[in-house]
Amino acid sequence: MLQNIRDNSQGWIAKTIIGLIIVLMALTGFDAIFQAASHSQDAAKVNGDEITLNELSQATEMQRRQLMQQLGKDFDPALLDDKMLREAALKGLIDRKLLLQGAHDAKFAFSEGALDQIMLQTPEFQVDGKFSAERFDQVIRQMGYGRLQFRQMLSEEMLIGQLRAGLAGSSFVTDEQVAAFARLEKQTRDFASLTFKADPSATKVTDDEVKAHYDEHAKEFMSPDQVVIDYVELKKSSFFDQVSVKDEDLQDAYQKEIANLSEQRRAAHILIEVNDKLDDAQAKAKIEEVQARLEKGEDFAKLAKEVSQDPGSANNGGDLGFAGNGVYDPAFETALNALSKGQVSAPVRTDFGWHLIRLEDVQAPDVPTFASLKAKLTSDLKTQEVEQRFVTATKQLEDSAFEASDLGQPAQELGLKVQTSEPFGKDGGSQGVTASRAVVQAAFSPEVLEEGSNSAALELDPETMVVVRVKEHRKPAQLPLEAVAGPIRTELAKQHAAAQVKAKGEALLAGLRDGKVPLAASQEGQRWKVLEAVNRGQDGIEPAELQALFRMPKPQAKEKPEFSSVTLKDGSFVILRLDGVNEAAAPSDEEKTQYRRFLASRMGQQDFAAYRKLLETKADITRY
Repeated sequence: MLQNIRDNSQGWIAKTIIGLIIVLMALTGFDAIFQAASHSQDAAKVNGDEITLNELSQATEMQRRQLMQQLGKDFDPALLDDKMLREAALKGLIDRKLLLQGAHDAKFAFSEGALDQIMLQTPEFQVDGKFSAERFDQVIRQMGYGRLQFRQMLSEEMLIGQLRAGLAGSSFVTDEQVAAFARLEKQTRDFASLTFKADPSATKVTDDEVKAHYDEHAKEFMSPDQVVIDYVELKKSSFFDQVSVKDEDLQDAYQKEIANLSEQRRAAHILIEVNDKLDDAQAKAKIEEVQARLEKGEDFAKLAKEVSQDPGSANNGGDLGFAGNGVYDPAFETALNALSKGQVSAPVRTDFGWHLIRLEDVQAPDVPTFASLKAKLTSDLKTQEVEQRFVTATKQLEDSAFEASDLGQPAQELGLKVQTSEPFGKDGGSQGVTASRAVVQAAFSPEVLEEGSNSAALELDPETMVVVRVKEHRKPAQLPLEAVAGPIRTELAKQHAAAQVKAKGEALLAGLRDGKVPLAASQEGQRWKVLEAVNRGQDGIEPAELQALFRMPKPQAKEKPEFSSVTLKDGSFVILRLDGVNEAAAPSDEEKTQYRRFLASRMGQQDFAAYRKLLETKADITRY
């Protein structure tokens, strides 16, 4: 525990719709209809702020993926209750909205620059220690976000984090609380255990039992909800072959490219700072003394090491290396550009103080030939045109897909091919478009799945857009008994074995408690495993055993141990015998500090939970 603390349209359809509207007006009036229509895209409203259906779908799918990762690849996603997932996701969104409102009311804020720095410094977005835009896009795309969406999400997380830290940081702990916690934390216990192993291989499961379990739990044995989609894919790269570049445009681009090249100058300097200790006149007088020493023949590099107050260059004899224009302070750069190689300037004043500057070397710009840059310039010019065409084509694809009743029309207009996916469920496919969270969400959305509409244009990555349409919906169906009989039989065998050892163990436990079974070194063919001075984080002991052990009351006497039991995950039944409780020495000052931090953190979390509950109690929340 202590270590943990450290780590802390048309026809009959139109008539039917009109008929429904008439009935609704008769039953509820015009207001109810208009209100329902106005909230058709909302899942809830929190103090007037909307939570959209799209946000809810995204949160539900994220929760589904997280559960799938936790439960393992062999878990059947069809067993997840969609209604429960949706309700849990909506509660999370409401809590989040309340906390954001609380953060805004409390005037928490941060700069855009701080947000940029967090993204730039996040290891998951870096390659070889540096921020990678490509890696950033890849990671957030896997999370189901575009760039602006992710930035907004991160912005909200920072606000909530500030609110949480502000509340948690206000908690305090008394000395009495620290002492009481230390007594419990450092306490050890002497105990013994008997373990009766469950043996599923020794149990018999009949076909009737398998059939009865199958019938009773029929909903658990369903095939996954799957779809097959048609889709059209628009790729930016497809436009490159359609774009040509004129020779005159290439020549103009080349001239602009080489015009930006400039010679590099290697400078060395000696700096005397203007600061609290030296005013301008004093610093100037000191640099003039250095100038005089140079004129007498002293070595520039040695003087720089001796007197220069620029720690970054002094040890290197004042050497600043090669640099082009625009790097240094304007006054420094002007003086440097006026020097000949080896010449030292007169004293120069900048915002840092007074300098003596020497030009060490001049490096002429390396001007590449037109032939060497032609491929790059061609690509750059094509990229500009391709970007424009891609944006226009994306808008055309989105408009055409919205107006069309299938994907044939948008595919024909843009010269694309309608493709068909393999079947996939709500957990998505392993590769291609079905691995995109945005595609999965769209495919299973009510508009696409139930209403048969084309999706909006979906961004797979910065260079790929798709529109999808459900071709086939394979609804969950009852799996035949033959397909699931094996797993059922295995599970029932485990249950039977666990029940058998539990019955045996509980009978022994009852006898030990009332004294009808005398305490011996061996019981029912098992020897007691005796351990002394066991702490709450003891290695080598099942956590469930430790939890049960430290919940047991202290024995009244050494000859009268306390007994308890626990069933482990594998079905084994363990009898626990508590022989004694050992109180520890008083904690050290370092331990007290660590306990205080831990308790303050825990109380801060409790305060935060109470604050969140208060926000919910006072809020006006409407679920649609």
